[in-house]
Amino acid sequence: MSGRSQASAGELLELVRTGRATTRGALQQATGLSRATVGQRLDRLFRAGWLREGAGGPVDSPLGGRPSITLEFDDAHAILLAADLDTRHARAAVLTLTGEMLAEHSGPLAVEEGPDTVLGELGRWFAELLEKAGHRAEEVCGIGLAVPGPVDIGTGRVVQPPIMPGWDGYDIRGRLARALTERTGCPPVPVLVDNDANLMAYGEQRTGYPDCSAFVLVKVSTGIGAGVVVGGSVYRGVDGGAGDIGHIRVPEGAEALCRCGSYGCLAAVASGGAVARRLVEAGVPAASGSDVRDLLAAGHPAAAALAREAGRRVGDVLATVVTLLNPGVLMIAGDLAGTAFLTGIRELLYQRALPRSTAHLDVVTSRLGERAGLVGAGALVVEHLYAPERVEERLLALGV
Repeated sequence: MSGRSQASAGELLELVRTGRATTRGALQQATGLSRATVGQRLDRLFRAGWLREGAGGPVDSPLGGRPSITLEFDDAHAILLAADLDTRHARAAVLTLTGEMLAEHSGPLAVEEGPDTVLGELGRWFAELLEKAGHRAEEVCGIGLAVPGPVDIGTGRVVQPPIMPGWDGYDIRGRLARALTERTGCPPVPVLVDNDANLMAYGEQRTGYPDCSAFVLVKVSTGIGAGVVVGGSVYRGVDGGAGDIGHIRVPEGAEALCRCGSYGCLAAVASGGAVARRLVEAGVPAASGSDVRDLLAAGHPAAAALAREAGRRVGDVLATVVTLLNPGVLMIAGDLAGTAFLTGIRELLYQRALPRSTAHLDVVTSRLGERAGLVGAGALVVEHLYAPERVEERLLALGV
């Protein structure tokens, strides 16, 4: 940005928020703006309540003098809401703009009940969480939502989701905004929607692996999906379909019918749902991937054996993914993300992938656990609302 004499207030906020320039002098150096112009643009951000002054920094001049005052993004001027839908269960939270959880709730909520019912219930959860957190609905600046299906990021609508009956093309953003308004009376706020694996990957990469330029997260629960973060941004493909590895055909699944209607998909033979069906056939009660997770936690031998076998099948597919993307981190998350499943993945991954592709690869499990989708959904909202071009629009709307 050096030398850009027209750097906007939004671009100055971006520099401060990301830590790339946190004093007036550093902003002048990064943008080429004069001291007076930097001061004028910072004044708009102060009046909006988006910036604050922090402690004095070190004295840069060898002649001494007063320490420079640092600038900080003020995360207290607003809050955001986030929710993460699974097929039978959901989580919701109130977060600060820097990702701190202020209040959280989880409970059963089946996507098969349809979008109107599910999103209406999330509106009720949000209203209760705001009260629990001690915040007013008027403080909410946006809502982030993770869903278990492919999403057109431009419209926020899911596109032909295999495990979300009745959701295809539905106006999720409009309904969720109305649901909050109905419960709290606050004006509608922006709603951002993305695939759950994408947002889990985004949350995990930003908080635990910010320097990893190619990051892949694979979620194995009722279905199987992957989120890819390249250069700090989620890679979605041309219309949101990137990462849908659960519907790659595998030879072992030729007889297995997937929920998408096709035979032979990876999800049909290696997902949490597939392992649960195999356990039922063996006389072990298991209705879903979460039941398999509980059995694995209890050390059930049949569950462990089937999870390891599922891991091998997923590892075979991931050998191609790793060869294609050459990530630095491959993270396994979801109901099956335990020792048995990870062992199976490693067995096939390192056997099938080229050594060049795995020489600097870390295969790990989730750090954020069940909160990963919430953290990623919150970050999605913040990055949208405080993007430089949107900052300018919002400042004008505030009259500053």
